[in-house]
Amino acid sequence: MKILIVEDETAAYESLVEILNEIDPSIAVVGNTESVTQTINWMNQHPLPDLILMDIHLSDGPAFLIFEHIDIEVPIIFTTAYDEYAIEAFKVNSIDYLLKPIKTNELERALQKFAKLSRAGIVDYLAKVNQLAPTPRYQNKLLVPHKDQLLPIDLQEVSFFYTTDKNTAVGLKDGSTIPYAKTLDHIFSHLNPGNFYRANKQFIIARNAVRNITVWFDSRLLITLDREVPERIYISKNKASDFKEWLVNE
Repeated sequence: MKILIVEDETAAYESLVEILNEIDPSIAVVGNTESVTQTINWMNQHPLPDLILMDIHLSDGPAFLIFEHIDIEVPIIFTTAYDEYAIEAFKVNSIDYLLKPIKTNELERALQKFAKLSRAGIVDYLAKVNQLAPTPRYQNKLLVPHKDQLLPIDLQEVSFFYTTDKNTAVGLKDGSTIPYAKTLDHIFSHLNPGNFYRANKQFIIARNAVRNITVWFDSRLLITLDREVPERIYISKNKASDFKEWLVNE
């Protein structure tokens, strides 16, 4: 069995590999992607695996964004560290879901469930899972509560979204920064991914705000925007090629 693991946390990925080896040493992990963009590119460039283990929270947004760009032709076992999702829907539309930390017996049960599926069952499942992606509807403006007002902000005027210590803010091109009580996951799910990029767990950056890219000593990219930022913005080595492709291909 060939498995692709979609997981952006190194410890979680290594744990899954260890558990899979314990369950069945013949299982081959053929790849590990850490983001929506990486997963889309991997699926377009490699032979399909037999099964995908997919974390719901990825480095550049929720995994369901993947379904907006490609048809998934491989069964999926979802994993998540959160239980606020519609778990019952996952029971219908996925082979299984696993709540982190993943337990060996639960993953083994999910693999057994997959192994028992007939070809017809897999085809029926795939028809359902690809309906998880809604038709993209991207925002052009934000309504941001500020003091006793609601500020309409054109997304063309946004340089970045930033979060730290559970506080999120919108950085505007005029140099101002406004608090915004939404998570980056929520924000990114409503943005056009052609115009905004989830740089890391702290930043979403706008394409039209990128002014300079410096290749760092460890192959990370240091991104300079059109205004000052609260902290340096780095793109990891693993995401560097995806970011460069995103930046030049509208």
